[in-house]
Amino acid sequence: MSNDFEVAALAARFPSGFAWGAATSSYQVEGSTTADGRGQSIWDTFVSEPGRVVDGSNGDKAIDSYHNIEGDVALVGELGLNSYRFSLSWPRICPDGDGKVNRAGLDYYSALVDALLEQGITPWVTLYHWDLPQALENGGGWPKRDTAERFGEFAQIAHQALGDRVKRWITVNEPWCAAFLGYSSGEHAPGRREPAASIAAAHHLMLGHGLAARAIKEAEPDATVSIGLNFYPVYAASDAPVDVDAARRIDGVQNRWFTDAALKGAYPEDIVDDFTAVTDFSFVEVGDMEVINAPLDCLSVNYYSQYTVTGREGGAVSASAAPTGAGSPWPANEHVGFMTTGLPQTDMGWEIAPEGLSETLRRLHANYPDVTLAVTENGAAFPDKLVEDQVADSERLDYVREHLGACADAVEAGVPLIGYFAWSLADNFEWAWGYTKRFGLVYVDFETGQRVVKDSGKWYCDLVRTARSNGEAK
Repeated sequence: MSNDFEVAALAARFPSGFAWGAATSSYQVEGSTTADGRGQSIWDTFVSEPGRVVDGSNGDKAIDSYHNIEGDVALVGELGLNSYRFSLSWPRICPDGDGKVNRAGLDYYSALVDALLEQGITPWVTLYHWDLPQALENGGGWPKRDTAERFGEFAQIAHQALGDRVKRWITVNEPWCAAFLGYSSGEHAPGRREPAASIAAAHHLMLGHGLAARAIKEAEPDATVSIGLNFYPVYAASDAPVDVDAARRIDGVQNRWFTDAALKGAYPEDIVDDFTAVTDFSFVEVGDMEVINAPLDCLSVNYYSQYTVTGREGGAVSASAAPTGAGSPWPANEHVGFMTTGLPQTDMGWEIAPEGLSETLRRLHANYPDVTLAVTENGAAFPDKLVEDQVADSERLDYVREHLGACADAVEAGVPLIGYFAWSLADNFEWAWGYTKRFGLVYVDFETGQRVVKDSGKWYCDLVRTARSNGEAK
């Protein structure tokens, strides 16, 4: 089978009108962390503490997207994409997290939106991708209700400025990571290790989501509102009851906790029971769940890998096998081990399991049939090398192709999938991994800022152009 035939066959499996995109987040790409009135974020504080980031780096420069709107939008266009997902830096727009607006911050995002629209590219805007204003963290951060209320106000400000042109909104990206890696394991900003506070943070992130969704819908009923959640198929290492229960617990907090809250208006009872050993849930007030259950038009699905877990003491526990799940705030006597199964792995140590994406999409549609789905993050890190202006990243190309095949399988099974966004558009600052992990379709020289489309990006471009051409012909 020729490559052209393979691309054409895969492209033909997607519906017309499909959103073909790539994604980034503000702190990872913008740089200019003190420019034009931007306030300090929790990530600015976190990276300044020795030992927090593996290579000792920070996002002060990142890939300088703040000064490169024209170039980065041109890259999106060069890849043939019709959609681009990016996030707003809350402290760039509201330096202290309150209602006081920094006009220069809004102007930056307004210019980015205009540049995208001029190229026929639809902006998908994420309101929160982890860069909480430090001033709000000083007041207690996400474990405090006030932060959720301020986030609702921020959503109003953002929509008022951009809502005339932006029609697709994602409220919160991966509240699992923000809550549990930020406030339980301390692996992410703000670096706290307070299990009870992390559960309160998880609730207030969801409350903030509901307040933001309500604010946008009240202002513009026809806007498309979503929440970005990270999903992992979870398998028990054996049929032993201790392993089966470990899988239940990880599946519950990873895949059901936030989704049930947003789409069913209640947290899973079994996980609530588990967490009562850690917290009394006194932070949940009457009416909160109704706010969190604000109507959603779409569920944004972030997918990278799968989990195989054991509850046995002494069972294999591998940080590389557990990219997020190990941060759950379980009671000290609740052992969970994450195991590798022999599948190929990315540079992050994450198992490559494309069939898990199809399984995830089918399960979500079966459990929450009233919303459309979009894959808003999917990608892989590999140790790319630039050789004579080319990056031959065959492993990433295979990863993207196989996961898009899984998306096509889901579409053909009746899943209402409306878009796919590769993570990420370009190599960038990878949180606590600094600049040591490359996820981009575009290679970035972190010293010079040079951008080079990798082989995976070229392949993705061929697929997208073929698929879009098919759609226009229908």
